[in-house]
Amino acid sequence: MTARIPWIIKYRPRRIEDVVNQEQAKKVLVPWIEEWAEGRVPSKRGVLLWGPPGVGKTSLVEAIARTYDFDIVELNASDFRRKQDIERIVGAAATRKSLFKRGYIILLDEVDGITGREDFGGVEAIRRILDYTRNPIVMTANDPWKDRLRPLREKVILVQFKPLGKRDIVRVLKRICEAEKLYCEDQALSYIAEKAEGDLRAAINDLQNVGEGYGKVTFDLVTMLVRERYKKIDIFKTLTRIFYARYAWVAKNAVTSSDEDYETIMAWLNDNIPKKFSDPRDLFRGFDSLSRADVMLSRAKFGVSWELLSYVFDYIGPGIAFARKYGPMKKDRFGYPDKIKLMARTKEAREKREALARLIAEKIHESKRRVKADVIPYLTVIFRYSKDPSIPARLALGLELEDAMIDFLAGSRSKEIKQTIESILYKSREEKDKSGGKESEQQKRTRKSRKKTKEQPKFKPLF
Repeated sequence: MTARIPWIIKYRPRRIEDVVNQEQAKKVLVPWIEEWAEGRVPSKRGVLLWGPPGVGKTSLVEAIARTYDFDIVELNASDFRRKQDIERIVGAAATRKSLFKRGYIILLDEVDGITGREDFGGVEAIRRILDYTRNPIVMTANDPWKDRLRPLREKVILVQFKPLGKRDIVRVLKRICEAEKLYCEDQALSYIAEKAEGDLRAAINDLQNVGEGYGKVTFDLVTMLVRERYKKIDIFKTLTRIFYARYAWVAKNAVTSSDEDYETIMAWLNDNIPKKFSDPRDLFRGFDSLSRADVMLSRAKFGVSWELLSYVFDYIGPGIAFARKYGPMKKDRFGYPDKIKLMARTKEAREKREALARLIAEKIHESKRRVKADVIPYLTVIFRYSKDPSIPARLALGLELEDAMIDFLAGSRSKEIKQTIESILYKSREEKDKSGGKESEQQKRTRKSRKKTKEQPKFKPLF
């Protein structure tokens, strides 16, 4: 009995031109790999291929490796995602030379799988390897916009793979039917392609299951055997389905099956309604529906009346979809909300503020909320506007502030205050040396006034 070969392997693209409907991705990826093939190291040594599953990301890399005579070192990041594994395997492959081919392409599949807390350091390890690798590193991801992947996005070329159209999938399925000498009805192939939702791999699997099981592929069979795939949809697809929905259930389903929470969807709608609605009356109707959704969501959350959540779906789904009545739809592209951009830009500052509040709260035995509201604003004024830099410097020593916290409080004056701190510490050591290692009276008073902690500070403050 012959082994059953999966058709996704048997009919995997052998040449670059066999990968369907990804011409824009090829225009970026092929010249980049040609630089490596010619012995030149590009300015960016890695690429990140992103897009939904089953659109040809891995297949294109394999076809390129075959065309340009590269070996592939493939690693699935969802299986090997710890820092130690990545340094051991990827780090070694990064500088290895191939004996028989031009080199290696290091393929890291599903790098968005190394985002958990237990995988801390994995992304940073890849980022460091990108600095010295002598072989091209290709990564794939379904969602490259996760916050933990930001260090990688800054170091690589982002290449988008678009979902495949229904016609593209049908064309591939027909070619497979001809190669297998399998009777296939056009209507059946169209149905399989529609249910696959742009995932060619899923469509081929469905075709094989029906074809090998029944010896033919008919519309009656596929409607009975091929089931709907309930996929989470990204925010851009969510917006497209809302604004261009012809039926209320389509718009509502776009909201309920989105991968984003409802507040995020509402933020996106708030900034994109003006980009799609041209008539002021439509704008009013759209924002009116959005504001009603906001009211309902607040009542559901704070009044614990979760039955109101259904109205939120109606207002931000069908409510927005059918708000346009008087004017044509604009052709402007969807854009990121200003609120999300601002949160991304201020993330680092907010993290520093949170760490500072936590430290001060422990020192003065107060809540973080009170520290953020009452203490940090006063410290900011002292650090930035005090005429005598020794005052904020001594505060920094007394509170044992880290350099990043001093930067946050002092702003452009940070360097001056740090130099003053070094000067104070230097004088303190000189005084101690002169006294034969004995503490000065001021140091004794400081030491006695300090509360004992488990970890002694590196330097004893002067107050």
